[in-house]
Amino acid sequence: MRNNIMRSNEGGSGKEGERQVGFVALVGLPNVGKSTLINCLTGAKVSIVTHKAQTTRKVSHGIAIEKNSQIIFVDTPGIFTPQRALDKMMVRTAWKGAASADIIALIVDTRSPPDAATIEILDWINKKNIRSILIINKIDLARKEGLLSLTGDLNTRASFDRTFMISAKTGNGTASVMSYLASALPFGPWLYPDDQVSGSSMRVLAAEITREKLFLRLHDEVPYMLSVETSGWKVLPSGYRRIEQTIYVARRSQRKLVLGKGGETIKQVGIAARREIESVSGLHVHLFLSVKVGLQIRSNPEPYGADGALHRK
Repeated sequence: MRNNIMRSNEGGSGKEGERQVGFVALVGLPNVGKSTLINCLTGAKVSIVTHKAQTTRKVSHGIAIEKNSQIIFVDTPGIFTPQRALDKMMVRTAWKGAASADIIALIVDTRSPPDAATIEILDWINKKNIRSILIINKIDLARKEGLLSLTGDLNTRASFDRTFMISAKTGNGTASVMSYLASALPFGPWLYPDDQVSGSSMRVLAAEITREKLFLRLHDEVPYMLSVETSGWKVLPSGYRRIEQTIYVARRSQRKLVLGKGGETIKQVGIAARREIESVSGLHVHLFLSVKVGLQIRSNPEPYGADGALHRK
């Protein structure tokens, strides 16, 4: 096990006040709080948060500034045992996002003892020559004795530079995480403007926000493979943005659920999504939603392109 004492920066020697920058991959099982944490650390909406597991489908970047460091967080899909083509794509995306990072942060739920998927992640970390930290999340839901036992167990299984106990929901303990990361990243010029909080385009983020509102509204009625694509984005003479989005579902019965009686469900989803898109972007928005049947995501292992657009057969 590595010594859990903060070490000097390993990215090279730099002068006082020189900028630092790097990627920090958040990895872990589904629903351990990765998306909540990245939104907390960046202070902005970067990744969607719902009660449903496996809703983060592709890698998203959240950007935070701490002192002289630009920390680029990589929110990856949860790692689990894949069954379908979509599952395999999500897990493959998670591994790829982790492998390209400067630091890996393993997020663990205090209530979940290490299972086969967690042990696989720990084994992978041991094989990679990448700095790693352990973040025990949801400490507000656990007893002190259980926290100490879990932390000791995980630190015997992998070599972590540091261990942090936090609550992403309340922000408790997250300042220590930020302080450590700011000192641990390599020296170098920042990769993004200092006022940018996400590496994703607004078109992609707008689609993710609508997908989040659908999950929150429909709960368990519609499967998580439901997808949203921003199909149109136009600046109107009034200065408003006309945003057109298409919601793709696999069956006609799911389309009826999304629309709701008299179109009431999709109307409320649209209102909630528009308000948050405006809040996140600072733009005035007219949002138009449509629902189509014909999602081929189960048989398409790579449903998303680099721009976040859904690939359909």
